[in-house]
Amino acid sequence: MRLFRHALQTIKANRRAYLALSAVLYGSVLAGFGTGLLFPSLTAAQTESFESGGQADLVRSLLENPWLFALVILANNALRFALLNLVLPSMIVPFVGIAWGVYTLFPVGLMLAPVDRDGWLVLIPHSLTVVMEIQAYVLLALGVYLLGRAWIWPRTVGAENRRQAYAHGLRQLGVLSLPALALLVAFALYESFSVVYLVPLLTDG
Repeated sequence: MRLFRHALQTIKANRRAYLALSAVLYGSVLAGFGTGLLFPSLTAAQTESFESGGQADLVRSLLENPWLFALVILANNALRFALLNLVLPSMIVPFVGIAWGVYTLFPVGLMLAPVDRDGWLVLIPHSLTVVMEIQAYVLLALGVYLLGRAWIWPRTVGAENRRQAYAHGLRQLGVLSLPALALLVAFALYESFSVVYLVPLLTDG
């Protein structure tokens, strides 16, 4: 609980950066969503790519085991996107993961754009998943921002050199990573069970 309070304090102390990153990351998804509504052919192409890449078949094969499905969702969100796309690149080049995250989230919004009645119905449970997963990425992006700021401008954190500043930034990133991971775990489970049990009820199959 102390770590979660520390994370909240970090957010409050950097409210402007937190709000700006929220606007940028959520905005990227919404821009993709709006583009998909305006140009349904782009969403269809994205869906076709998902099918031809074998990802759709993988999802269908996991529907019989929601726990395994949740584990795959968590691995995709926490390892592929959060760690490999957002955090690790920014530990080498300041802030680069934020830019890559914005770029990566646009096609996510594009694919979410409904093309029929069932698509709108699926959004009822899935919209909560998207909102909370993006919130986890916002927390990580804030940590990445604080790391980069400390690294480039050590005096902003009262450090005498870049090594101390980098260590300070890593600690802040670590503090924000805990609630981010908690959100990703919770909503990997929610997404899995909602897809397996709730979506078929909404779409009649």
